Amino acid sequence: MNVRRLIPTAALAAAVALAATALTACSGASAAGGGKDGKLDVTASFYPMQFLAEQIGQDHVKVTSLTKPGVEPHDLEITPQQTAKLGESDLVLYLKSLQPAVDKAVAQTPAKNVVDAATLTKLEVHGSSGHDHAEGDAGHDHSHDESGLDPHVWLDPVKYAEIAKGVGAALEKADPGHAADYKKNTDDLVAKLGALDTEFKDGLKNTASKTFITTHSAFGYLSERYGLDQEGIAGVDPESEPTPARMKELQALAKKDNVTTVFFEALASDKTAKTLARDTGLKTDVLDPLEGITDTSQGADYFAIMRSNLKNLQKALGNK
Repeated sequence: MNVRRLIPTAALAAAVALAATALTACSGASAAGGGKDGKLDVTASFYPMQFLAEQIGQDHVKVTSLTKPGVEPHDLEITPQQTAKLGESDLVLYLKSLQPAVDKAVAQTPAKNVVDAATLTKLEVHGSSGHDHAEGDAGHDHSHDESGLDPHVWLDPVKYAEIAKGVGAALEKADPGHAADYKKNTDDLVAKLGALDTEFKDGLKNTASKTFITTHSAFGYLSERYGLDQEGIAGVDPESEPTPARMKELQALAKKDNVTTVFFEALASDKTAKTLARDTGLKTDVLDPLEGITDTSQGADYFAIMRSNLKNLQKALGNK
């Protein structure tokens, strides 16, 4: 009789022990900041931030972007659901001054781990040829803040690598249990960005021209890094119409600097570029500011699109 009673008691004890182990494991995941699947819940403002989180976090993170594919990031409006999601995130990654709606939402979020990528590298002011702003363009303001600092730092592989290091450190802090993996992944990504920098440096050092015209003046950092001159058509709005005076100025500049191509971006209309190209006898091509990726993008990720940009620049500038 006593033996028969011991059997279920032992089974019960084993079950309790198993449950305790499972509870401990679950608590460990929560302590690391993970969700139900044990992964760190990261909310990124738009594609360049999302890419960093995915590349460095890999299997340890679940990344959600506030800006869906095909949406022009600067025009993003934040829903109440997205604002609530920010507060529940283990880590929020954004670039202050690029998306006013995101800046406002982040300022209201109770999330404890918030990383502003603009603090991880040095932002600069780019002048009329580097980051031209048209008068009255407040409705589509890429600038972003009163200082006039250019936020398009991800288009410079060197500065993007600096941001990657900061994001890696933030992930290590938010999830110390996987710190070694985050560090390795960060080092790998920084090495790849270093190789990309070398490709651009070598690929653009011997070109017939150094000047390119673009509807979206987002390439100030890239131009500065590789010795190019960016000329924006009518300010920062890729869909704005150039003034007659600006058209005349660009026609003269195209002739003087042997410009062959007017660039437009993937997420906006090519109407402005075609207008200028028709009036000046120039060709058109894509120079992607990498603010988002769609099925029509010239590559599946940051590296592929940057290399497409390099090829397009080489072709337009007359690579020797």
